Amino acid sequence: METIENIQADLQTVLSEKRYKHSIGVMKKAEELAKQYEIDVHIAALTGLAHDIGKEIPNEEKIRYCKEHQIEIDEIEIHNVGLLHAKIGADMTKKYGFTEEMRRAILYHTTGHLDMNLLAKIVFVADKIEENREYEGVENLRKLAMEDIDKCTLVILDYTIKKNIDKGVLIHPDGIFARNQLLPLSLQ
Repeated sequence: METIENIQADLQTVLSEKRYKHSIGVMKKAEELAKQYEIDVHIAALTGLAHDIGKEIPNEEKIRYCKEHQIEIDEIEIHNVGLLHAKIGADMTKKYGFTEEMRRAILYHTTGHLDMNLLAKIVFVADKIEENREYEGVENLRKLAMEDIDKCTLVILDYTIKKNIDKGVLIHPDGIFARNQLLPLSLQ
């Protein structure tokens, strides 16, 4: 598996300075959460670091990449091509020797998913609460993330779904399915 330094060097060639800084922030937050929830810190760091590797590929190239690599594009992604960066990133990280679990965490980091395991939840949450994120309520989410990763994931899914409704855009069903799976857990 590639080293953090090698992945950082690659990211600096494909991401803007702002997105690269965000990726470092996600790596750090994923490490912190991995320690809290007692999973492999190095695996969480690598996954968090590489999660947006496909983010800044132009939309036309995202479509082309998916066709060339036989990556299925669903109806929602046709209307919101930006979502494809998760699928592309999951595919691109094969070259680093990322495991299936790591690639699934990257795959699920944008919309959430019914099959999110602990690593996937950590990357999903770290992406939304890393140190460079500034929005109303982020400090509360940072605290909640250290207390209950499932509840934090649910709150972020709720926020994202509401925001997309307000924007009048399509909502990917993966996020809704993930939310519905987590909701009963939060009521316990």
